[in-house]
Amino acid sequence: MCGIAGIIALNDDKIDKHIVKTMTDAIAHRGPDGEGQWASRNVGIGHRRLSIIDLSKSANQPMLCENDRYIFSYNGEVYNYKSIRDDLIKLGINFESTSDTEVVMKSLIKWGETAIQKFNGMFAFLLFDRKENKLLIGRDRYGIKPLYYSNFKNFFAVASEQKAITSLEFFESELNYEAIYEYFTFQNILSNKTFEKSIKTFPAGHYGTIDLKSDKRLKLHRFWDYEFEEDKTIKTESEYIEELDFLFTQAVKRQMVSDVEVGSYLSGGMDSGSITAVASGMSDNFKSFTCGFDLTSASGLELAYDERASAEAMSYKFQTEHYQIVLKSGDMERCLDEVSYQLEEPRVGQSYPNYYAAKLTSKFVKVVLSGSGGDELFGGYPWRYFRGIGHKNFDDYIDSYYLYWQRLLPNKDLLRLFNPIRKEVSNVWTKDIFKNIFKKEQIHTKMTPEDYINHSLYFEAKTFLHGLFVVEDKLSMVHGLESRVPFMDNDLVDFALSCPVKYKISNLKQAAKMNENQAGKKILSQNQKTNDGKQILRKMMGKYIPEEITNAKKQGFSSPDQSWFKGDSLDYVKKELFNKNAPIYEIIDIKTTKNLVQDHLDGSVNRRLFIWSLLTVNSWLRQK
Repeated sequence: MCGIAGIIALNDDKIDKHIVKTMTDAIAHRGPDGEGQWASRNVGIGHRRLSIIDLSKSANQPMLCENDRYIFSYNGEVYNYKSIRDDLIKLGINFESTSDTEVVMKSLIKWGETAIQKFNGMFAFLLFDRKENKLLIGRDRYGIKPLYYSNFKNFFAVASEQKAITSLEFFESELNYEAIYEYFTFQNILSNKTFEKSIKTFPAGHYGTIDLKSDKRLKLHRFWDYEFEEDKTIKTESEYIEELDFLFTQAVKRQMVSDVEVGSYLSGGMDSGSITAVASGMSDNFKSFTCGFDLTSASGLELAYDERASAEAMSYKFQTEHYQIVLKSGDMERCLDEVSYQLEEPRVGQSYPNYYAAKLTSKFVKVVLSGSGGDELFGGYPWRYFRGIGHKNFDDYIDSYYLYWQRLLPNKDLLRLFNPIRKEVSNVWTKDIFKNIFKKEQIHTKMTPEDYINHSLYFEAKTFLHGLFVVEDKLSMVHGLESRVPFMDNDLVDFALSCPVKYKISNLKQAAKMNENQAGKKILSQNQKTNDGKQILRKMMGKYIPEEITNAKKQGFSSPDQSWFKGDSLDYVKKELFNKNAPIYEIIDIKTTKNLVQDHLDGSVNRRLFIWSLLTVNSWLRQK
């Protein structure tokens, strides 16, 4: 787990090491255990190291190979590196370290881009071949590890975080209004845009090449994508459960590989609970970590947001060494500037609890297991998918699901909100951005409710889950903490993609009928706490965790900000958002904003996500 950076002068100007060091210094938090820079002629590659596997100097980076022909910088963990290493040794390849870094590098040298298909893990890497004058860039299947690139002036730059690129003195920053507009539609960015106009997100499941002998352009190639397609073999539910149990245990065991201590988040839900149950049996004095909330001023549904009691009960059952932090309303105010700076642009949810959870965890371990991915792969949010079934055709499905994923504001309010820069965003069609996520070859004339569910799962894995990974990575790495996600083990993901919908979600037929009429749609939209999802996981996990956890209704990891924003944090919200000199009002309309925020303060509409987004973007702009 580290930070990587690379830069090429496309006009063949010389790149000095100090330029590369500027980039790696900007992401020093990603690698407090070491650093390295390499530069020759017009190419520079850098690295910041967080030592997890092979703590010796022999695993330092950038790593050089074959008389310095190859220069390699890598971020992540490939959990099956030992078996790949054995295969390479049989082919006569020698190793100077016990790190996965050297295995990944020599796999790419031996097998080229096809080696990426062998990697089971999370990664982003740069491999420069000095003889061929060619750069190879890669990012893992799911986008667990972040990666960004930019073409500006006569340079190409790539790095784990945008700040490594924006730190360059010759980089010219310019706001990307289209990306900001997109964010205020989905509370996420579905395209490859960022808030910086000339910086793009390197797509998950892709590798890219730049041939400096020819046109010097980045050429992207997809090597993997989600394929939610049900298994055609006839298996019983019990056979699926048995296979899932094996693959889940195998995934946790794989991701326990480390030369430093590993712990686990323990939220009180079944995903993190099951991971903790399995992992604690593989390690003595296993540590678990919970983030809870002071609910003194909370009300309504938010009174269930604090899961400390369930987490403590599971900690007792699994005999973990348990630590917890309790957040109060003022904690958001204290960390907002740091969170907005580290995220680089906001993503899904109100992410500051992740920041504090990672901060706590990093005091005790360097690696933590997270339950991210279980919901998106196994149907944890049925009230979302139910809105997408019972339609006549794919276009009707898009209309319905698109409206649901306008998480912050509908289009009519967005146009008024962005009136100050209406010309700059007039060509942004967020419905087209939404629709373009889906693969055209998977769209059929006649589709069953199961087909629509799989479309929804595909969309959420590509967008919502990717957004969660961005938050998870950046807010853990700022504390020098590596976050791992066992649910994203390749074998476990492949199983989830082929698992029939009927084993994931119950009451599907009833929901499809309800969605055919307006009254039913209203009931579905209101019934957002349900245990209809993740049925196969619930049944499998009953082996590990108490029944009251496996049968509990689904709720996300969220703070009680609906109450806090109109109560304990009211003065803070007004100070930030009712200030005419706030930087955000250079791009959005102050009167419209005040009216929308006031709706929340009056209690007429819950706009907690919108207020969080305003606060975060305002903080980010203030630090520009």
